[in-house]
Amino acid sequence: MPGEWTLFGRVVLSFGIGFAIGWEREVRGAAAGDRTFALVTTASAAVVAVWGRSAPNTVAGVMTGVGFIGGGLVLRGESGMIKGVTTAATIWMAAAIGVVAGAGDLLLATLIAALTLVTLEVRYIPVLRALDARRHVAKMSDDDVEKGLRAIHAAFVEG
Repeated sequence: MPGEWTLFGRVVLSFGIGFAIGWEREVRGAAAGDRTFALVTTASAAVVAVWGRSAPNTVAGVMTGVGFIGGGLVLRGESGMIKGVTTAATIWMAAAIGVVAGAGDLLLATLIAALTLVTLEVRYIPVLRALDARRHVAKMSDDDVEKGLRAIHAAFVEG
């Protein structure tokens, strides 16, 4: 069993990761920011650091509970559009990062956090901007349009 300072180090790393991810979300105008993300990652890491990875029900409880927080971030705007899904998914990811760090896989937690930040910032990074799907929407057809065209084609072929 690791010593308390080792466990505390895992929690502190989780706090730093959560704060960084939350800072990005807050800068981008999301409903949850640095404090929320820092609390989620820190709590997740603390629970797993104490009860360890040998308690799968503990990890499942953390992830389920954080899912409820994320659900509270998803809203339907006045235009009918659903907002907050990315922040909700990022909250869930932050909990997972906390679980990984709390279990002692600090390098893995850091690498997952880096991937998370790249995912959130892909449309703002000049070299990676081409990977942003929003840039390609106009070039692609909607799934519903394709389905409709197939139905029309089938009606002409059969009819």
